[in-house]
Amino acid sequence: MRTLLITGPGGSGRTTTAAATALTAAREGTRTLLLGTDRTDTLTPVLGDTPPPGLTVRRVDPDAGFRTDLAALQTRAGSALDFLGASRLEPDEIAPLPGAEELAVLRALRDATLSDEAYGLVVVDLPPTLRALALLALPEELRRYLRRLLPPERQAARALRPVLGRLAGVPMPAEWLYETAARLDLQLAAVEAVLADHDTVVRLVAEPGPAGADAVRTAALGLSLRGLRTDALIATRVLPESDADSWLAGPVAQQRKTLEEWRESYDVHQVAHLGRDPRGADDLAALAVPGLTPRPAPVAWPVTDHLAEDGVLVWHLPLPGAHRDGLDLVRRGDELVVTAGPFRRTVPLPSALRRCTVDGAALREGELRVRFRPDSGLWPRTR
Repeated sequence: MRTLLITGPGGSGRTTTAAATALTAAREGTRTLLLGTDRTDTLTPVLGDTPPPGLTVRRVDPDAGFRTDLAALQTRAGSALDFLGASRLEPDEIAPLPGAEELAVLRALRDATLSDEAYGLVVVDLPPTLRALALLALPEELRRYLRRLLPPERQAARALRPVLGRLAGVPMPAEWLYETAARLDLQLAAVEAVLADHDTVVRLVAEPGPAGADAVRTAALGLSLRGLRTDALIATRVLPESDADSWLAGPVAQQRKTLEEWRESYDVHQVAHLGRDPRGADDLAALAVPGLTPRPAPVAWPVTDHLAEDGVLVWHLPLPGAHRDGLDLVRRGDELVVTAGPFRRTVPLPSALRRCTVDGAALREGELRVRFRPDSGLWPRTR
């Protein structure tokens, strides 16, 4: 099964493209699930009330999931809540908190890919680009926070917690807390596995022009930092070249220039401007949006090379569109914190590089190359 994550700047036709992509795939014979992530139903106005055969449409409901999760948490933490004299929240008074929507989307993505229903393709209409990139970073970041706040190795001391609790006079972290953390870690790991899968790709949507070009550059940088791959760039609302001699000559020239630049780096598919907002299966078919495309080559992130001439190890981090002024690199223990523009990622170092010191870094040809020199005091001695 393949997974297409579709995103782009707000107002670029992202939802329309997701609907058209799913419709094309279904008509080509692929059983397809279209997953909507907007809080309001934006897919029905585009697709119509009755999806065609082979296409299933679902919408993420963050409210129901949040109520269920909070009710389960209150049940597991019942003894601690009673000790504190806290009153329980009733389901009908619970409203989702910030972040609940993102967690609901991740859960829906995991459930869709693990479903027993034999879908050949899952198309996800993600939020606008910056929100989508934050959402896709969430599983890795949350797992890192959990491991830092509740290290699994601390569970080895669980037999001492009742004794420590009596000595301190306050309840110690209960077993349910570690069980909840372990359960959440497994769920997040499942989502991470979906995102890292070779059959999961991101499809970018943008309107060709200066603003669209800036948005695509930003998206490419954020996706590269996370090691996510793109399979295509859908250029929406493309004006016909026949308008080049009319008052639309300026916009047509801007679009032409942007499309030429995009073709140097992406598999670009042009979607013509219909002169109206697409509505219904016929309009979506007229857009001629591609369904499944060939799988792009896997991208290794990062790549480690050994340079024999001076004995250093070099990490190659693909960061297309990055600028030196927007880059920052910090070694923190066994991790490397990489900041590129508005994005940041904390990368654990492999065991070999943990025994090295950072010897410098340079941005060349769209790559951040970090040099590591072996620390003689940490490397095993040879006879």
